[in-house]
Amino acid sequence: MPSRIQTAKTIELKSYAKINLCLRITGKYEDGYHSLSSVFIEIDLHDNIYITPSKSMKLLIEGTDYTSDKNNTIIKTTYLMKEKFSLQDNFAITVEKNIPYGAGLGGGSSNAAAIIKFLNMFYDLKLSNKQMEEIALYIGCDVPFFIRGGLQLVEGRGEILTPIKVKFPYTFLIVYPGINISTKWAYTQFDLTKKSYRHKFDTLFNSDGFNFELFENQFEDIVFQTHPEVGRIKQELLKSGAIYAGLSGSGSTVFGIYENIASAKEVEKNFKNFHTSIALPRY
Repeated sequence: MPSRIQTAKTIELKSYAKINLCLRITGKYEDGYHSLSSVFIEIDLHDNIYITPSKSMKLLIEGTDYTSDKNNTIIKTTYLMKEKFSLQDNFAITVEKNIPYGAGLGGGSSNAAAIIKFLNMFYDLKLSNKQMEEIALYIGCDVPFFIRGGLQLVEGRGEILTPIKVKFPYTFLIVYPGINISTKWAYTQFDLTKKSYRHKFDTLFNSDGFNFELFENQFEDIVFQTHPEVGRIKQELLKSGAIYAGLSGSGSTVFGIYENIASAKEVEKNFKNFHTSIALPRY
């Protein structure tokens, strides 16, 4: 069994959210999963995770016991790592949620990646980022991104990751309307026969800045038709002066990109009936 750091103290982790700046569905595998091409950016909105060595496994999220929920990404990740590396210890884990559920911000995937990185450190497993990303893919398609975070082009099932080394000096206004949209449902609604590509996503970024007019999310037509109120949020953000506004993932979060924090905060006043956050890129 791998040796672990000798500590009984609670360890605090920050589990950061992401935004899909762009998203395309590019194909479908025989097992039913879709391939995608997307640009993910990590932001400073985060959940707080507190971990203490314990005699038994325990997971509390906002005071609710999720210990027996085998679909929870933290539970799945912990037991996968325990089995894969013959880890014997148990943990009491408490999560303070700031990333909304089912919002297209990758909260559950980020939590899973945080646990993988924690256990790698805690047991000194010496896993490389690539090795952790391979493990992460067993949990979910978005999880590998969160091992390194930052700004990356994400392709395939989520396992093909290419860092984008361009600064993103903007502020996000995030508007969450409280609607839970199933990613599985969104994929089933997409018609692959109608997909068309005007450009490659790696042309969005260059030394002169960003081609925001080329940004797109192919889920928007599907989601906005079923939930027109989500589409209206995008239009309000654009009217308010956003450089670009779009759906993150399959939603229902909509984000606006602004030149600075002051501009984003001014527009935030227009969305008092929604859950909003001001966020900065983190990389």
